[in-house]
Amino acid sequence: MFELLYRKITEKISITEEEFTFCKSLFQPKKLRKRQYLLQEGDVCKYQAFVEKGILRSYTVDEKGAGHILQFASEGWWIADLSSYITGEPSPFNIEALEDAELLLLSKPSWDKLMQTLPGFEHYFRILIQNNLIATQKRLMQSLTETAEEKYNKFTQVYPDCVRRVPQHMIASYLGISRETLSRLRKNSVPGR
Repeated sequence: MFELLYRKITEKISITEEEFTFCKSLFQPKKLRKRQYLLQEGDVCKYQAFVEKGILRSYTVDEKGAGHILQFASEGWWIADLSSYITGEPSPFNIEALEDAELLLLSKPSWDKLMQTLPGFEHYFRILIQNNLIATQKRLMQSLTETAEEKYNKFTQVYPDCVRRVPQHMIASYLGISRETLSRLRKNSVPGR
């Protein structure tokens, strides 16, 4: 069950077999059924989740009942409300499985222990957090400056498997565009047209 995690970690840092055995001991395997929540709004985010199988979304719902998707996470991605995880404050987000999922959960005490015991993991998580900050800034700029078509084209590059696996209304929500606009974009991007 830990093969994908090992591969993703060793893409960023070098670790020994012994170090990875220790690392594995700190994770809790968890299975979620489709539509089951890992985190609900108002709860404290107790885990970072590494996705071994399946796909999840992080989202919030506004006062009008409209959903706003912050992130999708499929195999090899991490998902959490990092602010809630670090501060212990209630989260404004929900994290839900869009498919049956297999996760590896890392609690805050285990995360701290991992980084204290194996300093290489401090470097690993720093890289992940830096990459997340860069992606968030790019996404914010895209939402402010790019056309719907540009947003959709970048989405298909960053999340190619989501195009097939995620309902279209959720992709539209993530992009901040209407379902009708997304439908038109998809129709116009069909190869051979």
